[in-house]
Amino acid sequence: MPAAKLITEREFKRALAQCSSRRHTVRDQTILQLSYYAGLRACEIASLRVGDVYDDQGAVKNSVTLTSSQTKGHRARVFYVNQRLARVLRDYRQSILFREEHEPLFMTQQNSAFSANTISQLFLIIYHSAGLRGCSSHSGRRSFITRLAEQGVAVHLLAALAGHQSIQTTQRYIAVNDALLTRAVELA
Repeated sequence: MPAAKLITEREFKRALAQCSSRRHTVRDQTILQLSYYAGLRACEIASLRVGDVYDDQGAVKNSVTLTSSQTKGHRARVFYVNQRLARVLRDYRQSILFREEHEPLFMTQQNSAFSANTISQLFLIIYHSAGLRGCSSHSGRRSFITRLAEQGVAVHLLAALAGHQSIQTTQRYIAVNDALLTRAVELA
């Protein structure tokens, strides 16, 4: 299976803009940003509950613990919320004010929880509508890991952020590109 296409910041902004023409703009933009800024998988996004992301007062948590039932590898892990994603999640909270903490964070148009498959399909629809061919639900995740690698984050930290047990798995996500190569030769 080929690796998911990386998306640039410009392409990501184009996908976010495409969401503006959709019925559930804020929901769809929030889903995209959880992938791009936290590296979450479609199944992890689909499994999120309101109480996973927001505390008792409705404030965004700094870190979110995913239980073993919420992850692909069936191992609990933590994802961290950066300031940009925290703003997005604060804005999203306004659209789900009356949702209980045990309820799904994201609901379909039929007012039911998303499955991993329906979230994956949503990614495909948005990326395709934005003219981004070859992108999938994994594109944001792969881009997240590669961007951090370009900034010099160590592979063992990337593996922890991605929820990988093996750094070899994480290394397959990192696209060797001019930014990484330039940074590497500057170290010599």
